[in-house]
Amino acid sequence: MTIGVVGAGTMGAGIAQCLAQYGFQVVVAESDPDAVTRARADLRHQVRLARLLGHGGAADPAVVLERVRWVDRIEAMGALDVVIESVPERPEIKDAVFAALDRHCAAGTVFATGTSAIPVARLAQRVSHPERVLGLHFMNPAPLTAAVEVVRGTQTSDGALATAVALVEALGKQAIVVGDGPGFVLNRLLMQTIAAAAERVSAGTADAATIDEIFEKCLGHPMGPLRTADLIGLDNVADTLEVLRAETGDGRYAIPRALAELVAAGRFGRKTGRGFHAYR
Repeated sequence: MTIGVVGAGTMGAGIAQCLAQYGFQVVVAESDPDAVTRARADLRHQVRLARLLGHGGAADPAVVLERVRWVDRIEAMGALDVVIESVPERPEIKDAVFAALDRHCAAGTVFATGTSAIPVARLAQRVSHPERVLGLHFMNPAPLTAAVEVVRGTQTSDGALATAVALVEALGKQAIVVGDGPGFVLNRLLMQTIAAAAERVSAGTADAATIDEIFEKCLGHPMGPLRTADLIGLDNVADTLEVLRAETGDGRYAIPRALAELVAAGRFGRKTGRGFHAYR
């Protein structure tokens, strides 16, 4: 089976790693050569690290890397069984990707969006066969998380859903199927928590370390909401909040000042070394 991934950001590269480690042939489409350079270097590093740690079947890094092919446009991806879209959380970008997939992929290809918040039904409007569109919401870091939120759109067929569930399970992960709607289940709830925690920072009630400590020590969470936001990427969190506020009209998804200031300063969390917390 050959799987396509559109987008070579952190999540796209992580999904490609998952697929290649478990024996799938992968084609990654990315038009930005700098993004490809970063993604290839990161993939090499992560595959070697996974071998050392015994993750992903402890596959030979050279073999894993040979399974990944890089192209600069969707029309060059070739014949694919499934395509997973992993471009930035901007509706206009995702709309363009799905329109292009519809033009260039075979009628039987299953299209999966990696969106954090945009309803599957909206993106399915961009293709001629909406029954083959669904959501595969991987968590970050994709190779290390144990489950994937599988989102069934209002028109998703039984066959497309079965293909997606089987793919997730072939990666050694649990497929948790949920219904459609802005943010689905996880981000509909998680983003409210992150926004509320960041608002407490803005209000001066507590600093980020204290808020996370409360969640970790009082509630037993392995990671507090602001450390989780740093792991996701604060730029991605802000984009997701904007989509959720636009889709729901709910003011609880407004971007708090503390979060907006960090994003404006380029402090996106772990990937830049600083966010609500500092990282080496």
